[in-house]
Amino acid sequence: MKMDKVIGKLAARLPAFEPGHVWLAGAGPGDAGQITLEVAAALGQADAIVYDALVDPSILEAAEKAELHFAGKRGGKASAHQDDITALIIRLANEGKRVLRLKGGDPFVFGRGGEEAFALVQNGIPFRILPGLTAGLAGLAGAHIPATMRGINKAIILATGHAAGTEEDLDWAALAATGQPIVVYMGLKNLETIGAALMAGGLAGSTPAAIVTSAATERERVVTGTLETISGLARSAGLEAPALIVVGGIVAMRAELTALHRMMRTG
Repeated sequence: MKMDKVIGKLAARLPAFEPGHVWLAGAGPGDAGQITLEVAAALGQADAIVYDALVDPSILEAAEKAELHFAGKRGGKASAHQDDITALIIRLANEGKRVLRLKGGDPFVFGRGGEEAFALVQNGIPFRILPGLTAGLAGLAGAHIPATMRGINKAIILATGHAAGTEEDLDWAALAATGQPIVVYMGLKNLETIGAALMAGGLAGSTPAAIVTSAATERERVVTGTLETISGLARSAGLEAPALIVVGGIVAMRAELTALHRMMRTG
């Protein structure tokens, strides 16, 4: 069966996007091939799309009839305020438009989707949640770093690093004490602080570590090292956000899996 027929049959089972409704959706980590069928269908029905900086332009190209509203938020750069974004979504919905709020990754994983959903409820606006592949898992997979591996870990921790070194900081020592891999979003500018806190909490400086920037896009870069060296390696490589920091034994699997993958492609 041809691909368009398969997609058509599956899409026919999806709910219609009604006027005045808001769909809070995840666009995945970058690659347009990693959006869900629900998000693809929403792109074709939306009247207005309010999208974040991490949404790849190739995904927006599929929305031929929708008006586009950029609402990007990036650390250290001029960004839209959350209150203004929420007000925009509400206004567009009150105008009777089908509003697609499109975020990188998953809307409920460090995407403030919960806050926006509560605001919609408070304003009597119907909404749906369209989950997406979060970069903290899908981005690792694309970089040949398994999120879980038998014999290495029994859990994985997703954390945000934007508040490192402030009063709102996480208890990195407590996270280090779990002995489980840690995936840090939005932590590149605070990498040295985070690494020092994890080592102070008992995590060995020799613990494997990696940074994945612009995951699942043509701009992706991966740098590996140890918890002790990764900050210096990031500076030397000139890495820039968006970035994921991965700390733990799962990082050591990347070299082996990458080598095997290359052998399969060349052999």
